Amino acid sequence: MGCQRNGFKKESFILSVDVGTTSIRCHVYDKEANIQGRCTTKVVPLYPEVGYVEMDPDAIWKGFVAVVKGAVQDAGVQMRQIDALGISTQRGTFTTWDRRTGVPFHNFISWQDQRAADLVKSWNSSCTIKAIKGVMKMLYFVTRQKRLLAASLITFSTQHVTFRLAWALVHYKQVRQAVAEGNCCFGTIDTWLLFKLTKGEVHATDYSNASSTGIFDSYQMCWSELLCSLVSLPLSIFPKVENTGQDFGSTDPSIFGVSIPIMSVIADQQAAVFGECCFDVGDVKITMGTGTFMDINTGSKPHTSVAGLYPLVGWKIGSEVVYLAEGNSADTGTAIKWAQELELFSDVRDTSSMACSVSNSDGVCFVPSFSGLQVPLNDPRACASLMGLKPSTTKSHLVRAILESVAFRNKQLYETMLRETHIPITKIRVDGGVSSNDFVMQLTADLFGRKVARPQNCEMSCLGAAFVAGLGVGFWKTKEELKKLQSTDKAFLPKGISKNGTICPSQEYIPVLQSWERAIQRSMNWYKP
Repeated sequence: MGCQRNGFKKESFILSVDVGTTSIRCHVYDKEANIQGRCTTKVVPLYPEVGYVEMDPDAIWKGFVAVVKGAVQDAGVQMRQIDALGISTQRGTFTTWDRRTGVPFHNFISWQDQRAADLVKSWNSSCTIKAIKGVMKMLYFVTRQKRLLAASLITFSTQHVTFRLAWALVHYKQVRQAVAEGNCCFGTIDTWLLFKLTKGEVHATDYSNASSTGIFDSYQMCWSELLCSLVSLPLSIFPKVENTGQDFGSTDPSIFGVSIPIMSVIADQQAAVFGECCFDVGDVKITMGTGTFMDINTGSKPHTSVAGLYPLVGWKIGSEVVYLAEGNSADTGTAIKWAQELELFSDVRDTSSMACSVSNSDGVCFVPSFSGLQVPLNDPRACASLMGLKPSTTKSHLVRAILESVAFRNKQLYETMLRETHIPITKIRVDGGVSSNDFVMQLTADLFGRKVARPQNCEMSCLGAAFVAGLGVGFWKTKEELKKLQSTDKAFLPKGISKNGTICPSQEYIPVLQSWERAIQRSMNWYKP
């Protein structure tokens, strides 16, 4: 494959970029899905006010271009050897910009941003929403349509774009003016990058990213007119929603010297599911990065949840649509980074051995809720806390309590998923930076009573976007071929297998879990409106 040069076949590659919360990384993949070149740059968050989290759109753009050039150079190949580009991005982070000039009206407002928390709270308790829920419930009893049940259970969150966008439309005069003139583009990071890469030719997103905004109707597969009219969001500003794997256009040759076809745009968690080859119903992937995201493949139908699991489009490739149900916990990597900044340890790799150096956490419980508590507790006003401190508490006890809290939140998410979906779990794959911690992984396997497998390369979002792009240009032919390329670094088997072969989760943690759940109750509703 690739171009003939003097009778020699020139090897070709797939390029993939993942724009995360803390970094932008680019990988160059060969046919065996090995990384031939890589480049990473940091994402610098901005905190203009308490509770505000932003990013500079130009810095994201410059970082994107820099890592692509850096990774291709690192691989020692030419840009013309790149068959396709895949893009994976963090979700729920958005900006708005001028359709003619491409100049943003404001910084990216991050998924972690809390500026709309009061707006969310007032909407969740408003008479309008209560009335809508009541009507939807009645309609569900008559029609038994699951999406009406979903609408009757809706709870808004600050992580969804909806109310942060509503906030921007109220507070930024330029945005309102551009909307009135029909000159305003809204977009999550993927949409902004597509616009920039094609010099304003393409204003689009894909189904996975659209379904992650909270403004998209995953049942009807379109932007929700009902929600937009309720919250006064103009439909004219939204991008066109396209398939996850398709030709989104090519990069303008002035950027990388040649035109590269953009063949996939996918949200990061959905990309990780694809990268882990969780193609079958009941496959679960857990990404433990800045936050933890647990996704289960629910097949060709969206899942309706009563506990806050979110029905997402995993991907749409051709006519095939795959749905996921997702639960998340916001402060996984954040908690470990915070502990490092407090100098509880200097190297993250030491944390596993520190936790194992003590037999327990000496009664210390850590509640990892710097950004509130998500599924199944759904309390944005919870605080992070350390409880049960004693004069005998050492750094190792604190580190163990922090790592335990990550596994405990995993257990909460997992049990919610089992209870809610009633789907038999077929396999569990983990990725993300925190999954390299053996203590967290072993405890997670013990608490689940299930085997948990970790890949050799934990950067799955990049691989997933590459896989989708590669399938689109015939670089890889089938999903079965992708499964054969999969590598496992380590499988964590739960302790305590009973004689008849069924696995009973470890009993020793029951009192520790009970103490931790008590600590959670005391941390909830801490910040008053």
